Formats: sequence, structure tokens, C-alpha cells
Amino acid sequence: MTRGKLLKKLAVKVLGEEKARKIWGRIEFIGDIAVIRVPFDIDPYELKPLAEAIVEELKYVRSVWAGLPGVKGPYRLRPFIHLAGENRSETIYKEHGCLFKIDITKVYVSPTLNYEHKRIAQLVKPGETITNMFAGAGFFSIIIARHSKPKKVYSIDINPYAYRYMAENIRLNKVEDIVIPIMGDAAKVIEEKLVNTSDRVLMPYPELALDYLVYALKALRNKEGWIHVYLHIVAEKDSSPLGIAENILSSELYDLGIQKFEVVNRRIVRTIGPRKYQVVLDVHIY
Repeated sequence: MTRGKLLKKLAVKVLGEEKARKIWGRIEFIGDIAVIRVPFDIDPYELKPLAEAIVEELKYVRSVWAGLPGVKGPYRLRPFIHLAGENRSETIYKEHGCLFKIDITKVYVSPTLNYEHKRIAQLVKPGETITNMFAGAGFFSIIIARHSKPKKVYSIDINPYAYRYMAENIRLNKVEDIVIPIMGDAAKVIEEKLVNTSDRVLMPYPELALDYLVYALKALRNKEGWIHVYLHIVAEKDSSPLGIAENILSSELYDLGIQKFEVVNRRIVRTIGPRKYQVVLDVHIY
């Protein structure tokens, strides 16, 4: 039986058909930790029997946590409640052949970004210098360093816990000569150290992307290069979230005096709520 079918069976058995339908597809695995992403209309403590069943049935799962709705604070952290197994939130997580030591309560991590991490890495050309403005524990930066041939990746985060784990993950994956961890606010770091340095800039923090767009442009070498902008978009039933996102970003670029650019690619990364989407735009500035 596949893991997905087993989880569905467990959820139906423990919670009943109606509640299970809301839950079984919302279970993520991060190393040896399972996270149940809790919908707004369910009490997380009602999921404790399911969490105990997961620990019992899936022997490689040592701890189960409820991830509450919403990402909060300057470090974009999701609130968590421990449900079953070891009361431990630190784990080693493997993605695309790279190892990441993280604490799910202190560092933002989302397995649903797995495809994006590899997709961006495949776009990087040998010898590029990259600035990752919101690097977290280093997922984009380290996967790029391991799978592409960049010259340097400047990897910035304001969260001291993320910085500590990022520095450890850089050593763990032996990319110290490529990935440079920097703790601080991306705007200030770019202004002080990284103006006119980069061929490509990553902005994987939707809530701040538009406010920090001017600094991404400052980081580009000779005001040319690539920016990857992640946004949260609300779209009504008959509207295109990708079209809305492109219009918003284009307007912002024009307001900043950028006339020559092309949105080369755009995609929906995931659905994050009713008619609310996370999207990414790959933009070539020239």
C-alpha cells in the first residue's frame, strides 16, 4: 500500500469519512517528522488520535506536529502544536540529494516548494553570481550550488535561527566555497555590500517581494539579469491569478523606471486558500 493510501485509510478509520477528507491530503513529511496542516475549521487537538496512529503505523516517523493556519512574524513562521511521538522539532531533511538540518518551529520549511528549488537550479547558468534575498535554511541556495555551477550565491536571511541552520547546512553539503551566508535584512545587506553584483536574484518571500523589488534591481549587475518573484494573489473564479500577478509586477517595474523587461515564465506554485494562490514570475531585465 502506498503511503498516500495508508494515510487516507488511517484518517478515515480515526476521524471518519467527512473529517478525513479535509485532512489526509494535508500531511507533510519533513525528515522523520510528520506535519498535519490544520484547516481553519478543525481543532488541532482533535487530530491527536490520528497523530498517534501515524507514529504507530509509520515506523520512520518519530514525531507528529499540527501546523496551524497562517505564517506569522518577521521570520514567517507557522505556529505548531506537538501531537504525538517525541517532543522534538529538529530533524534532518533530504531534498534533491542535499541534506538540511532544520527546526520546523524556528525556520520556514515547505516540502511543496521541492519542485521550485530544482526548477530554479536548472535555470542557473555556469559562472553566475546569485543573490537569494530570503534564504531561510538555505534550500534554494544549496540546491543551486550542488546542481548548477554558479560562481557565488549570496544567501541572506534576517532570522538568526535560519542563519545558524543555513551556515550548518552549507558545511553539511560542502558548498562553503560557493554559498556565502549573510544574516541581516536583505535591503540593508544589498545597499551595503551587493549593489551591482548579481546575474540573478531570488525573492521567495511573497509578503515582502514587492516592497523589496527596488533592492533586487539594485543587486543586478549593470541593471540587467533575472529576478524570480514569488507573490500571493487572490483571484476571483473567472480571473487568472497569473495574469493578475503579471499586471501587478509590470506596474511596479514601470513605477521603478524599468522599461525593458520580459516575463519569460509564470506558474502557480500552489493553492494556499480559497481563491488564493502562490505564484512565481521569472523576469528578464535587459
